[in-house]
Amino acid sequence: MKNKAQIELFRFPLTLLIIAMGIGIILSAGCTSPAGQQKETGIMSPVEKIEIYHFHPTNGCKSCTTIGDYAEKTVKTCFPNELKDKKIIFDHINYQDPKNAELVKLYGVTGSSLMIGVYNKTAFNRESNQKVWYMTGNKSQYRDYLKGIIDLRLAGNLHD
Repeated sequence: MKNKAQIELFRFPLTLLIIAMGIGIILSAGCTSPAGQQKETGIMSPVEKIEIYHFHPTNGCKSCTTIGDYAEKTVKTCFPNELKDKKIIFDHINYQDPKNAELVKLYGVTGSSLMIGVYNKTAFNRESNQKVWYMTGNKSQYRDYLKGIIDLRLAGNLHD
């Protein structure tokens, strides 16, 4: 009899566990978005165009020049088709030149920077990429990092 009582005591918590798991599965199934609706995940799609601008002063320092050179080489090497199709635009922009004032204002530039602008049909998102400044001593690390960021932006991911 002692064994039968122990088995019964074991079955009760096991039954509760199975019921709780079933309820959890049912509740989590209700958390999906209905067809045609997109959750707010930081993903903007479809991306129409990405602008990558190296903003620099008239007389930039060695780090400023390196940031721009590495970015240009990365974009030209890793995204030649996107450049050709104008899905990606890359340029060096002198933020001190008055003819660039509108672009400087759009991007909120206050100094040397690498800016990425992502456009879709209804929105524009801009970001200043600060991490590249810490990678000027390692060209391959810089390239891999920036390529990864651009790949994410092309996919519509604006936050990673």
